[in-house]
Amino acid sequence: MAGIKALVGLSFSGAIGLTFLLLSCALEQYGVYWPLFVLFFYVLSPIPTFISRRLSDDSDVASNACRELAYFFTTGIVVSAFALPIIMARVAVIQLGACGLVMAANVVIFLTILSFFLVFGGGDDFSWE
Repeated sequence: MAGIKALVGLSFSGAIGLTFLLLSCALEQYGVYWPLFVLFFYVLSPIPTFISRRLSDDSDVASNACRELAYFFTTGIVVSAFALPIIMARVAVIQLGACGLVMAANVVIFLTILSFFLVFGGGDDFSWE
């Protein structure tokens, strides 16, 4: 039953994050849909971790090069998702309020993705114990 509660909580937080993202685009004072390009980063961010879990062996070594490379690529994708709206606001493609809403959406969505891996990770070393 705890898995269902976690899944409902994750879907609720994902819906809140996407609501922030859509508000940054659809509110009348902002009116541009350029911030939706961060959706690509939301889709791309878990892919390196999925690939590394599939390819890496299940040994209990302290470090695995495949996982470390996946964490590096995931970090680059997440940083890019935060940098894109800042750059768009800097060159006046979007307004600062829309940039703030995209930042809030990024925080919520990436915490949701992290929570998914922590809840449904299934006994690998992706924990902070």
